[in-house]
Amino acid sequence: MNDASNVTLFVNAQQTVTCAGPARARRGAEMLDAGVHHGVGVAVQGTKIVAVENDDTLRQRFPNADEIDCNRGLLAPGFVDSHTHAVFGSARYAEHEQRATGVPYLEIARRGGGIHASVRDLRTKSNDDLFALAQPRIARLVASGVTTMEIKSGYGLSVSDELRTLRVIRRLHESSSLRIVATCLGAHEIPIEYRTVANGREAWIRVLIDELYPAVVAESLAQFADVFCEPGVFTLDETRRLLEAAAQLGLTAKLHADELHDGGGAALGVALHAVSVDHLAAISAEGIAAVASSSTVATLLPATMLFLGTGRHAPARALIAAGAAVAIATDFNPGTSPLQSFPLVLTLAVSELRMSAAEAWIAATVNGAAALNLAGKTGQLAPGFSADIAVHDVEDYRALPYWFGERLCRVTWARGSACHTTG
Repeated sequence: MNDASNVTLFVNAQQTVTCAGPARARRGAEMLDAGVHHGVGVAVQGTKIVAVENDDTLRQRFPNADEIDCNRGLLAPGFVDSHTHAVFGSARYAEHEQRATGVPYLEIARRGGGIHASVRDLRTKSNDDLFALAQPRIARLVASGVTTMEIKSGYGLSVSDELRTLRVIRRLHESSSLRIVATCLGAHEIPIEYRTVANGREAWIRVLIDELYPAVVAESLAQFADVFCEPGVFTLDETRRLLEAAAQLGLTAKLHADELHDGGGAALGVALHAVSVDHLAAISAEGIAAVASSSTVATLLPATMLFLGTGRHAPARALIAAGAAVAIATDFNPGTSPLQSFPLVLTLAVSELRMSAAEAWIAATVNGAAALNLAGKTGQLAPGFSADIAVHDVEDYRALPYWFGERLCRVTWARGSACHTTG
C-alpha cells in the first residue's frame, strides 16, 4: 500500500477535465482532447499530484488521506495566465471614454496617455504601494482559478523603476503559493524624457542593452525579455537588436506582435526562437505559417480587443488549422484589459475566436504553460505535475465559458496549497 501521509484527495466531482497528455504545447486536432472524465479524482502529496484515478481506487490506495469534496462540480487544472501586466499604480478610466469617442489607442499614447500615464504614476509609488495594490488584484484572478501567472514590468521605463518593479514581482511570488513568472518589458515604449533629446531613441535602446538587461540577469529578476514590436513603438530591427542582446545574457524572447498592424512581428519572433508571440490580431498569412511551423506559442488576448472596441480578433481558427499552438490569457493591465476573471477569456475564446470549449481549455492550461516554458510542470492533472488545481461549481467543462461573467470557482490550490476557497 502506498504511503498515505500528507495525502489529500479531490473526489466526488461530476466531471474532471485533466488536459493530460504530452508535456508540450498541443496543436491542431490535439487541442480537441481536453481529457474529460467522470468519477475521476486526484491525489495530492506535498506539492505534486501523485495519482489521477477513479474515486474508489484512490480511497483504497490512500485510506487515511484527507478529502476535499468537489460537491459534484468540475475538477480541473488551474489556469495559466501567461500574459499580464499586473503590477501598476492607478487605473486609467478616462482613456476608456476617450476611445469611445473615437480617439485611437496610438493617438492617446502620443498625447502622453496610455503606457506613459502608467509610467508617470508608477514612479510616484513606493515598492510597498505597488505590492499592496497588486495583491488583491492577483487574489481576484486566483479566485477565478488561476494558479500560474506571468507578470511583466514595463511601467517603470527607467533602469531603477524597472528593476524595482521586477523586485515587487519577485516578492509577490515569494509571498504566495501562486506561481508567478517575471518578464522584463523595459522595451514597452520609448520614455518621454528620451523623446526630447537628440538620438534619444537610440540612447534608450542602449540603456536597455547595456544597463537594464545585465542588471536583471545579475539579480535573476526575470526569465524572459519582451518587446512591444508595433509600428509607432519598436521597429523590427530594434526588436531584433534588443532580443538578441537579451538572449546573449540568457533571457528568453517574448514579443508583443502584430496587435494593431501587420508589422511582421510574429515571423520575427519565430526567427528569434521566442517562446511566444502575443496578441496577433493583425497577423498576416505569412505570420500564421511561420508560427505554425515553429515551437513558438501564439498567445491570443481576446479581452483586450473586446475592451478596445476594435471589432476584430486574432484569427484563432486559421492558426489552429495551420498547426500553430494557441494559448489564451487575460492581458490584465490598467489601460486595455482590466480583467480579473480568467473564465471570461474562455467565453471570448468560444464566442469571438470560434474555438471549441476543449480548445479553449487546452489554450488556458497546457499551452499557457508552454508559453512560459512550464509545459513539463503545470497545466494538466497528471502524476508528477504540480498540484495546481481548481474546482468550479459547474457540472460540465463547457459550462464555465457558457455562464459568462459568473464567479464559479470554489477552490484553488497552487503548488499543493490552498490559496482560495469559498468554504
